Amino acid sequence: MNKQYAVIGLGKFGFNVAKDLALQNLEVIAVDIKEEHIRDISEYVQDALILDSTDINALKEAGIGQVDVAIVSIGSNIESSLLTVMALKELGVQSIVAKAITRVHGQILSKIGATKVVYPEMETAKRLVKKMIENMHYETINLSITMKIAKLTVPNFWVGISILSPTFETEYHLKPIAYKHQGEWHTQFEKNDIIEKDDIIVVIGDNEYIEVLSKNIKNLND
Repeated sequence: MNKQYAVIGLGKFGFNVAKDLALQNLEVIAVDIKEEHIRDISEYVQDALILDSTDINALKEAGIGQVDVAIVSIGSNIESSLLTVMALKELGVQSIVAKAITRVHGQILSKIGATKVVYPEMETAKRLVKKMIENMHYETINLSITMKIAKLTVPNFWVGISILSPTFETEYHLKPIAYKHQGEWHTQFEKNDIIEKDDIIVVIGDNEYIEVLSKNIKNLND
């Protein structure tokens, strides 16, 4: 007998999880509070329900307590994410996979009953960094609607500073996530890691600040 899955929260990640499970001929109950999300997924899954997943009675009436695996993929509403996991735990769901947006969020999810925590945004960022073409002078990739990753040869205004310098966040509102020095990529940093000419750096930030960086790079090259 096939396992039954519930996918709660049908943003981009949750939608794709629910769809992919259904395409494997698995029984999927998709849950979201937004009607448009339910409408989009309904053609793929066994059941698609509009309900508030923080309401334990609503979950119980929908049969969510009987599923084998529940995947909680609620976006930036951390409170709803936590309350949903607590409700699922109280209903007796044995396997709860929960999406986290920060490490602290993930730690709390684990403490209140999530059996597995995933970080899709962080994992996506790592994959994107690996796929970037190494000999490009400057490249940006959309990470989400509001965030981008930029990979570039270190500009003159960053040469000679530490990869952990507060300058990145205080002046540019960007966070370094990787850099390449003498042919070797680094993702773990120390204070004495000084950026040198011809190094390659990868930074992440809001779209507006990546655009400011792009303009600064363009001005240097003009």
